Amino acid sequence: MKALFISPHTDDVELGAGGTLTKLMEKGWEILWVVFSTAESSLPEGTPPDTLRNEFLDVANSIGLKDNNLKIFDFQVRYLSSHRQEILDEMVKMKKEFSPNLVVGPSLDDNHQDHEVVAKETLRAFKDCASIICYELPWNHIAFNTQLFVKVKERHISKKIELLKRYKSQIELDRPYFQEDYIRGWAKMRGVQVKSEFAEAFEVVRWIV
Repeated sequence: MKALFISPHTDDVELGAGGTLTKLMEKGWEILWVVFSTAESSLPEGTPPDTLRNEFLDVANSIGLKDNNLKIFDFQVRYLSSHRQEILDEMVKMKKEFSPNLVVGPSLDDNHQDHEVVAKETLRAFKDCASIICYELPWNHIAFNTQLFVKVKERHISKKIELLKRYKSQIELDRPYFQEDYIRGWAKMRGVQVKSEFAEAFEVVRWIV
């Protein structure tokens, strides 16, 4: 089975679906992980512009992903709407070359402008060929429809936290959603809803059986 994980910016997949990513890798799924922006202008002052790219590569390498499992683009953060067609074209290439069974991307109800663009182009590109689920990023949502829960274990959440700690540039910015107690509490809350120790929640856009 093949899963395509789509991240508008470095760190989005780890935050929204890091436990699910590690669980699917354990089960032997083939993974392609695409990032559309390395967010060079969202770094602490004086930080080298390739910092987030390098932090993302460190994350991917730490879980055994190789160059052929990754695609990284450098579209300007907060301006992905200016590259909508290019993003769609790249997704169509992935559809033909990788042919995923499952696509995991941002929610159609995500209020971040870049996430909204990527979510809509994901639906356009993959609606006829793959199941599509959308991860949760609560700080970007007014509402989120929890239609699917992926039960995960302590080891998956611990790995998710470990991956996020590799984004030292974002921790330096003191983003609250990078805090370990937040990540663990969020997963615990979703787990309580489905009688599991931990879980991650997703919206289901398309499910093909």
